[in-house]
Amino acid sequence: MTFAAPLEAKSIRFRARSFVAFTLTPEAPLDVWLESLDRWVGNSPGYFAGRPVVLDLNVLKPDVVAIEALVDLLGQRGIRIYAIELDGGAELGAHLPPVLVGAKEATTDGLLQPSRKAGRAEDATAGSDMKAAGDIKAEAGDLKAGDLKPASDAKAQPKDAKIAAPDAGTLMIRSPIRSGQLIFHPHGDVIVLGSVASGSEIVATGSIHVYGTLRGRASAGAQGNTAARVFCRRNEAELLSVDGWYCTAEEMDPSVRGKPVQAFLDNGMLRIAPFS
Repeated sequence: MTFAAPLEAKSIRFRARSFVAFTLTPEAPLDVWLESLDRWVGNSPGYFAGRPVVLDLNVLKPDVVAIEALVDLLGQRGIRIYAIELDGGAELGAHLPPVLVGAKEATTDGLLQPSRKAGRAEDATAGSDMKAAGDIKAEAGDLKAGDLKPASDAKAQPKDAKIAAPDAGTLMIRSPIRSGQLIFHPHGDVIVLGSVASGSEIVATGSIHVYGTLRGRASAGAQGNTAARVFCRRNEAELLSVDGWYCTAEEMDPSVRGKPVQAFLDNGMLRIAPFS
């Protein structure tokens, strides 16, 4: 009589992994909020494509039917909801994204380890899987050039994003930034010796200095740095932002286009002024 050798059971390996996502927080009246969101998407086409978005419903507190309709409306705008934040432990059903519990606000320390060698200049490195956080709350109302509007505190990166090393203080980039690239630096200023192409983006907790033409988007002062500024030798920017307050190309005064400018906060207002 022969016996088959017992099969060796292979263990299944489980790993914990953290991801940081955008948060959208709808507010009433919802139709006005959606109009504001449409303006944002119109200024930044494809901005949410492929990026994880969490829907925070603790302000709006809709019922299940309203949640279904809202998720569908956002999907029509190319915004895919990966999870929902809603206190009270509501059961939304398998046809809706899962309810997320225990979420925490993203901070610089939470994204990367603290800096060990502040002030060191380094080139960006590619290939990181890290994603940055943001909380976008669209506001209603038309604003004049230079007025402020809330934007994301930080931006999420695509897979080809360039991220500074954790021990960097000032990030110096010696090559031009190409369209589609994103630079995220959570530990200080970003200095670009070349130009920044349309369709690219720079996000920094400190100030941003562009010694060429800035045609993409530049967001300084992420994580609440109100003293940060954006400097560029030639302003053709799609968007300028400081501490989450932004101005798009369409809203900028023509007098500051094509010239050296600086963008900064002045008494709670985003100012874009000539710089010489």
